[in-house]
Formats: sequence, C-alpha cells, structure tokens
Amino acid sequence: MSRKIAMLGSGFIGRFYADAILGQRSKDQIVSVYSRREESARKFAQDYSFQHWTTSLEEAVNHPEVDVVCIALPNNLHEEAVLACAKAKKAVLCTKPLGRNAEEAKRMLEAVEAAGIIHGYLEDLCYTPKFLKAVQSVKSGALGRILWTKSRETHPGPHSEWFWDIEQAGGGAILDLGCHCIEIGRNYIGKDIKPIEVMCWAATQVKPIDAEDHAIGLIKYENGAIGQFEVSWTFRGGLDLRDEVMGTEGTIWINNFLRTGFEMFTSGKGGDYIAEKAESNSGWLFPMGDEVNDLGYNHMFTDMFRAIEENREPAETFYDGYIVNAVMDAAYRSAKSKLWEPVKLDIWRGKEGVESGRTLVDYDENYYLIKEELTHFGAKKLILKDKKSGKILEKEIF
Repeated sequence: MSRKIAMLGSGFIGRFYADAILGQRSKDQIVSVYSRREESARKFAQDYSFQHWTTSLEEAVNHPEVDVVCIALPNNLHEEAVLACAKAKKAVLCTKPLGRNAEEAKRMLEAVEAAGIIHGYLEDLCYTPKFLKAVQSVKSGALGRILWTKSRETHPGPHSEWFWDIEQAGGGAILDLGCHCIEIGRNYIGKDIKPIEVMCWAATQVKPIDAEDHAIGLIKYENGAIGQFEVSWTFRGGLDLRDEVMGTEGTIWINNFLRTGFEMFTSGKGGDYIAEKAESNSGWLFPMGDEVNDLGYNHMFTDMFRAIEENREPAETFYDGYIVNAVMDAAYRSAKSKLWEPVKLDIWRGKEGVESGRTLVDYDENYYLIKEELTHFGAKKLILKDKKSGKILEKEIF
C-alpha cells in the first residue's frame, strides 16, 4: 500500500527526505508541502511534481489525501507540528532532535500516545547499512559484552540560519549532532539499559554564537558501559562521521563519511556538489556512492512505512527521541557544573537495577586468566591471578 505524505518543511533535510521517500519503495507519494515561505513551498512542489503547497501548517496536516506527516522543520516548531498531527489523528514522523529539551519531547510523546497514532523518530544514522550490519553483529554476540562505544560527528557547521540561533535550535552542536551519537551508542549498548549520568565539556571556540560549537561527553549506563560522543561545528575538512564499539570479545570501527573508500581529485573546473558538508569542490575529495542510501534515509523510511502498514512501532520512536533529549539535558547541565550530572527520566520503559557486568575467566581451579599471548620467540605467555591470594604472575609455555 502506498503512503500519501505531507512534508512540513521544504529545506535541506526536507529534500533529503523527499529523495528517499520517492526513490526507495517507488510507490509512496508526497501530496502536500508546508513552508513558511511561499516561494520555497511552490518550488518544492514543482521540483517533486505534485500540486498542493501551502503556508498553513494545519492545511498541510489536514489535507484529505494525507495519511502520514513528515516533520522537517526547525526545532522550535516540532511541538506545534506534532500536536497538530495528534489532533488530526495522522501518523507522524519527526526529524531529530525530537525536542529542544526533554520537557518538550515528553509532551510530544504523551500527545501521540494519547492520540493512538504511529510515531517515528527520524534518526537516519541508526539506519545506515554499515550500522545495521554492526548492530546485528553486536546483538548476535560477536563482540561479547559491550564495554564502550564512541560516536563522532564533526563538520564546519549546519546549513540553515536557524541552527545558529539558540532560541530556535535550543542549543548548539550537542543538540544538532550529539543526538545522533547518543542514539547510536544506545543501540549498541542496549536501548533497555538505563543511562545514569553524564560528564560533558562544551565550549564556544570559533563561531560568534551563544550556543556551544564543540563538545565531548561521557554517558555512564547502569550496566557499567560507557558511551562517548564527540561533536563539533568547528572541524575543517568536511563531514567526519565515525563509530567505534568495544566489547569483551571484539571491536568494530565504522567510517561513514570523509573516508568512504571513494577518493577523487579534481581541479574544480567541472565540479559542483560533491557531498554533504564538503568544504571544496576541488583537490582531493571523498564523495559518497549513494548519499541518500549510505546515510540511512532509504532504510529509515522503509522501516517507518512498513511499521504503519503492519501497525507496529518502528525501530526508532518518539520514546527514543525523549530518552536522547533527557541525556542531552544532563550533558548541558554537566557542561555548566563541571560535574557528573544525573539523567532525569520521568518515563523509563527499560530494565531496572541492572548490575555492572564483570568477566572472570577460569584458567584452572587455582587461577583466573588475565591474558594469553604468543611471544616473538615462540613461547605462549600467560598472565594469571591466584584466586586465593590475588597475586598476579606470569607463566611461559614452550
């Protein structure tokens, strides 16, 4: 069954969404677009070959053909749009971050659940082909118990003016990019594992703005795992998008952008758009093979629309968006206090009281095995711990 979509927002992300919606399943249709600027709405409708455009949000949401609303608006307009969808009983998909803070996100979550409508959190980086494969490996146990995750997203800054206004955006690089990194880490560690507290450094190092343009944070989870995020609007060289996962039995490294396996040199005479956040169209460049697909948009909308058709939750919901907002709120508090700050969750639906895991490997009845390695001279070296005395010793086997 095809979906009939109203797109709220006609800018950069709205066009990425439209390309994915119209390209992946080849049966869904955008039938209406809302924009605050008439010329933008008209141009969007023209470019994607449909008739109805409007500068009234309510008109787009309540269009008689529309059964799904896709929100691609500035952060300060998300709540108004979500409440309109809840009132109209229309399924709603909202771009990241869900809210400017956890209170906004909570109100949106409660509104859609009270209305009984399908809701999806458009976290595209949790749908990239590399990420989906990595999560499958983690869930199958290939890495053992997950101890640490790190997600990095850095670039020279966002495209639209509203991002730079702290009142409209709600924050800076943490809110814009940290939301990706936090949700990526949650998926690897386990979305049913509670984030407990956050330590964060944030600063405005380069840009003449009120919000932070650079931040690094640590998120402590109830099971002892640590999630790390690194975000910046000050990075020069394009979009750097990387994930790392470390477990007791293995490690995953993912490079989604900047080093893509596709390298190209050009004088710039014939080049134009190369890749998102690319700072130049000349010299050595690193394009994407299929930007819409490789950044997860195709898989994301396929999951969202199938969830609507199957009357189930998609992989990413408003509940996930709310949890992420709560973690970011703690990050902002920590950046000010310089202390570990608790994650305040009024709504939590995961596990409670999970103990930190600890792996003790028996070597024999007397010793634990700390490490085993082969030396360059052919011996096997064992580092052992005496179970009774606690003494550490090494043993070589030739």
